[in-house]
Amino acid sequence: MAAENPVESFQEKATCPVCLEYFTEPVTLECGHNFCRACIAQCWEGSDTDISCPQCRQTVQRRNLRPNRQLANMVEIAKRLSLQAAKGKGGDGVCGKHQEALKLFCEEDQTPICVVCDRSRAHRAHMVVPIQEAAQEYKHKIQTQLKTLRKEREKLLGLKVTREGKSQEYLKQTQTERQKIVSKFQQLQQFLKEQERLLLAQLKKLDEEIVRIRNENVSKLSEQISHLSELISELEGKCQKPASEFLQDVRSTLSRCKKRKLQQPEEISPGLDERVSGFSQKTIALLEALRKFTDTLPSALERKRGEPLGAHRQANVTLDPDTANPNLVLSEDWKSVRWGDTRQDLPDNPERFYPWNCVLGCEGFTSGRHCWEVEVGAGGYWAVGVARESVRRKGGISFSPEGGIWAVGRWGNQFRALSSPVTPLPLSWAPSRIRVCLDCDRGQVTFIEVGDEAPIFTFPPGSVPGERIRPWLWVGGSRLSLCP
Repeated sequence: MAAENPVESFQEKATCPVCLEYFTEPVTLECGHNFCRACIAQCWEGSDTDISCPQCRQTVQRRNLRPNRQLANMVEIAKRLSLQAAKGKGGDGVCGKHQEALKLFCEEDQTPICVVCDRSRAHRAHMVVPIQEAAQEYKHKIQTQLKTLRKEREKLLGLKVTREGKSQEYLKQTQTERQKIVSKFQQLQQFLKEQERLLLAQLKKLDEEIVRIRNENVSKLSEQISHLSELISELEGKCQKPASEFLQDVRSTLSRCKKRKLQQPEEISPGLDERVSGFSQKTIALLEALRKFTDTLPSALERKRGEPLGAHRQANVTLDPDTANPNLVLSEDWKSVRWGDTRQDLPDNPERFYPWNCVLGCEGFTSGRHCWEVEVGAGGYWAVGVARESVRRKGGISFSPEGGIWAVGRWGNQFRALSSPVTPLPLSWAPSRIRVCLDCDRGQVTFIEVGDEAPIFTFPPGSVPGERIRPWLWVGGSRLSLCP
């Protein structure tokens, strides 16, 4: 049997047998046993007679309680010994209440405790484990969390690098677009300055011609006015003469007045009217061309090479056979549509277009940015765009934003945007493959020629209402195909 540790034995002697903690204000009974003053008072609470020692049950007198100052000094010494013993063993700290080494861990209170705390009422019913065992268990849990956190950090670091790379790529693209825009606008400014110089020079010549004709007219009119004034003065003087003198050569005088014809001055040339009017028309046409140019000018920040900047998602669009006009024939994969030779025997459901040769896409969009491409061919009659879910299906349909349709189309030798009013577009812009870009959040639709990424037309932000929007096609003797 191992020898008893004198320090532990000393500490045990300094412990109250009631509260199992170091004595606090120790008192001695007649039987010689010691207790904390508060502990013995609690044991005797409610009893006026027959009080006894809680340890040996001997009857004692309450008035014979004596403070044991020597024991109180021993308790202080025991506390210091416990603290030194804990420090000497390199323990995990010391209990602030009992000055004992913190060797245990209370699972319920989640705190380290000493052996005295474990025997006290505060922790007696709690789950207690050795502090090293608890440390190992929680260290394993912490290591597991650390592993998860490190993985998340590595993922975020990778994402950060990817995003930074993308941002640099976008910045390079925007710089390229900026250079293109500056170059184009410099060319446009040069063109406008040249046009301004030519028009002003022609107007200057026109001004000089108008002034020349005006001066010639004023000179001729002034000469004729002078001659008429002389004749009037002569006739007025003749009328003042006596009758005999007045009648002399009167017939000759009248003959001279009758024979005299007023020479009309040269009028402002009708050709000048046409030329002035032509300048006005030319100015209007130039301003209208500039307006259309600015309306369709793509935003450098809205476009990435080949697709809108980090926003428009390529949509896998298919055609909805329940909406197709009976004259339209859909492919088996619902990716293309053509005009049929004969009308198909199909149910006249409310969703189906009739009599217009229209069809909607199966997909509908209420938010976000989406794009898809349509092969339209090099000619024919067709229209491509989007329509709201509630677009009219039967009877007369307005191919316009007021009718719930936003599109561009070709009618033989005419290519135009179905705006209000319709916007004619140069036939040279008519593409064979069109990308439709729908921005539901901004209410905007943009059409782009896939070949050289040139913008065709843009319905400005706020044009498309905030409701479900679907792809829309009109087929007039052509074949339209949705591209993969």
